[in-house]
Amino acid sequence: MQQNSTVTEFVLLGLTQDPLKQKMVFVIFLFLYMGTVLANTLIMVTIKFSRKLGSPMYFFLFYLSLTDYCFSTTIAPRLIVDALSAKKTIFYNECMTQIFALHLFGCMEILVLILMAVDRYVAICKPLYYPVIMSRQICVSLIIFSWLGSFFHATTQVILALRLLFCGPNSIDHYCCDLQPLMKLACMDTYMINLLVVTNSGALCSSSFIILLISYFVILHSLLNHSVEGRRKALSTCTSHVTVVVLSFGPCIFIYARPPTTFPMDKMVVLFYTIGTPLLNPLIYTLRNAEVKCAMKNLCHI
Repeated sequence: MQQNSTVTEFVLLGLTQDPLKQKMVFVIFLFLYMGTVLANTLIMVTIKFSRKLGSPMYFFLFYLSLTDYCFSTTIAPRLIVDALSAKKTIFYNECMTQIFALHLFGCMEILVLILMAVDRYVAICKPLYYPVIMSRQICVSLIIFSWLGSFFHATTQVILALRLLFCGPNSIDHYCCDLQPLMKLACMDTYMINLLVVTNSGALCSSSFIILLISYFVILHSLLNHSVEGRRKALSTCTSHVTVVVLSFGPCIFIYARPPTTFPMDKMVVLFYTIGTPLLNPLIYTLRNAEVKCAMKNLCHI
């Protein structure tokens, strides 16, 4: 990977410089990451081997769990290892790779959440056409296009990162590589690059969030014509989806859809949507979904 600077490695300052707090970071995030891996793996295995969870909604939930697993793995292991490392360095090429993976899986999560909203819209508002519109072939095609779209988005972010010129300080005041902290170290005018980041990542998060809110508003409005039982079941599912959407998009919009300004809570916000959200998503879907809990119990009894 060709680099456009004299810097060959960066130093990640992490969450804290205090030795005692670093040990706490190691323990806390090790358990959080293990919980994320176990929870998302359990959901994927349950959906894969349960015949009752063969609908498109669970097909997309499988990929949401896969994305959460990969998204967390992009950040958490290095954060955990660096907490006990004396020298927290990351090579230039590794930094670019982390940016690519971060945006690949981050974008994929957004697109999968959109597909899940589409699935609920068709199931509730167009039930007679649901088997045709959301056929297995169409669902697979939608996931493939989502991966391609995510790959294109991540590639765009890496291209922007490669345009940054570094010729001096190499200490990143963060625990991971991303465009915002890197732009603070660049010895060049980053106005246009930041503008492209906002119009790319920021617009993606903001527009997707608005589209999802509108779609769920339409879904909830259409529930007025359903039976009490059907309304209760649909509301339970939609509430889970809306909760995940808010938890995923809120921090993303806060970080990417704004001018190049640094706030003290930036690290905590990024921490929440890169490590916290991938852990909360499977808990939200399992705790509020009777079918998933039943399938898990049946799987454990095999």
